[in-house]
Amino acid sequence: MDSDKLNIHLISDATGDTLTSLIRAAVAQFDESRVTYHRWSLIRSRLQLHRVFEGLEAEPGPVLCSLVDEALRHELDAVCARLGVPLLHVLDPVLEMLQAQFGAQAKHKPGRQYVLDADYFRRIDAMHYVISHDDGQANRGISDADVVLVGVSRSSKTPTCFYLANRGIKALNIPLVPGIEPVELEQDPPCPVIGLTIDPKSLIDIRRHRLQLIGGGASAGFARTDTSDYVDFEAVEKELLWARRLCNAKGWPTIDVTRRSIEETAATVLKLMENWHAKRAAK
Repeated sequence: MDSDKLNIHLISDATGDTLTSLIRAAVAQFDESRVTYHRWSLIRSRLQLHRVFEGLEAEPGPVLCSLVDEALRHELDAVCARLGVPLLHVLDPVLEMLQAQFGAQAKHKPGRQYVLDADYFRRIDAMHYVISHDDGQANRGISDADVVLVGVSRSSKTPTCFYLANRGIKALNIPLVPGIEPVELEQDPPCPVIGLTIDPKSLIDIRRHRLQLIGGGASAGFARTDTSDYVDFEAVEKELLWARRLCNAKGWPTIDVTRRSIEETAATVLKLMENWHAKRAAK
């Protein structure tokens, strides 16, 4: 690749999330890649597509496309050929495979994956649930939870819960404070409980950043906020050790989130949830 930036155009008739996830996964396999993304979402008319053409002519580069309208696709094909830029219709191989399996033609209607169906409203309901049950709030609603995440302060419980909510999972999180066992979990909970743990040094870095954001301040969540214990290595190490021992004693599986992204942590949570339900069903 040239030392100059590479322009990549992502053209979609919906939100463009599919293209964004795909290209990020691919570009991540290259070192020092200088990529500028041009995202063109909700392209459903010739007028909207012609604005895309203006962008392509100004900053030409490879095109990833998920348009399903045949007329718009043909017009895009012609312009990309004229400009000499590579074009990939990313849905075509999948659609062709499914058409062969289903024995039916695809509808070719944009945005069909985004419909106000039961799954959509389940995700919205899960998001409301996470907001109202974040960081130990309203734990009387634990009977409605699909999963409970526990861990010390700043161990990625909240962002993981929000990511799970976008998958329709009602995730409740409870902070673990040394010497205080969560009373909500004294009885056998009706859903899996999963602990999140992290390397002490990484946790201290996160907590220091948090304290800087709030001005060293008065509140850093449920846990104590004095800078001596909150970011002291020995104190943090003991805090994490206590939390791990509690999880082991309760039989709660743990996930080390030190080098995991939120997406990877959530994927592991979903796998542990499957294991929990499989064991329950086998009893």
